[in-house]
Amino acid sequence: MNVVLGVSGGIAAYKACILLRLLKESGHDVRVVPTAAALNFVGEATWEALSGHPVASGVFTDVDQVKHVRFGREADLVVVAPATADLLARAAHGRADDLLTSTLLTATCPVVFAPAMHTEMWQHPATRANVALLRERGAHVVEPDSGRLTGADTGPGRLPEPESLFVLLKGFLRHPAPLRDADPRTGADAPSVTGRRDLVGRKVVVSAGGTREPIDPVRFIGNHSSGRQGIALAAAAAARGADVTLIAAHVDAPLPAGVRVERVATTAELYDATVEAAAGADAAVLAAAPADFTPKSSSDRKLKRKGDLDLALTSTPDIAAAVGRTKRPGQVLVVFAAETHDGPEHARAKREAKNADLVVLNDVSGGAVFGSAENSVTLFDERGEVDALAHASKESVAHAIWDAVSAALP
Repeated sequence: MNVVLGVSGGIAAYKACILLRLLKESGHDVRVVPTAAALNFVGEATWEALSGHPVASGVFTDVDQVKHVRFGREADLVVVAPATADLLARAAHGRADDLLTSTLLTATCPVVFAPAMHTEMWQHPATRANVALLRERGAHVVEPDSGRLTGADTGPGRLPEPESLFVLLKGFLRHPAPLRDADPRTGADAPSVTGRRDLVGRKVVVSAGGTREPIDPVRFIGNHSSGRQGIALAAAAAARGADVTLIAAHVDAPLPAGVRVERVATTAELYDATVEAAAGADAAVLAAAPADFTPKSSSDRKLKRKGDLDLALTSTPDIAAAVGRTKRPGQVLVVFAAETHDGPEHARAKREAKNADLVVLNDVSGGAVFGSAENSVTLFDERGEVDALAHASKESVAHAIWDAVSAALP
């Protein structure tokens, strides 16, 4: 994919070097377009060495190549990180006084802004109005993190960590290689970049990761779930414009920037958080892997090894069934079924038992999909099997699921 990484003049520009490296290592061709102010923080030599491309900030460098038009036209994604208050203002009002703002005006692909500035600047009515205008025009503006800013200041306005931004950007970038075959009606391959904003105005809930049921302060019952598929679902939903709540149990991967995150540990905590969040959502996608059993009692002290341990277990609450029982008309519920045998039969039965609209069947025989960048799933709705993706990226699986959810939403 062709990615333009815009960098504006803030101290957080150094984080963009890490984001650039992550994008390059994932196989994308990245051109860096800094503002003149950004070069006061990170110089041309650094950007050129990391990207493998020459760098310019003005429109009068290599005029014969018409970069101020070509970069925007050729890009599959434009991301500006950090985006300062000045850059947001110039972008919102259509300025074209350097190469970056000119690129933003010519881009026809998804555009993502990751703001970074002091709290007072982020909260100023002028900045808020500029952000609202950019979002109204279809740009994705990430909410900044709260934390340490320049000097001793703390508060909202901190650039999210590069790893979290990268997870979000993967929701915009789709890898064409392990997708389903070409569309038989048109012969066209599935798109590799999603510019769809079909979830704008929708509230969605995604759960991710595996729960842990304590035996004592150092031991627990759990499972092999990494949470990567749920994280990909949250990132893809954000890329498509949704207001996303991600309920995260134990996960082994960075969480996406720009989504609301609620952390939980046990199945009981996951149950409470999911049922509450789903009550006000347009769609709930339950990709977490809750433990089915929990100890009847847990010790508040570490248990010493003294022969065999008899551990009495009891069933945990059924989260999918609870959400299905209270599902409103028009609300869409997606549940996952991780199986090692009799998968299709179980998936069909689970869809009816949980009052779900869609069941995503995972064949987890041998633990093949746990922690992997790829997944193999089959989707089942009321008609039966509707789609199968083998060895597809988890980002591609996420978009296939949201395609089905979007089609089912009123």
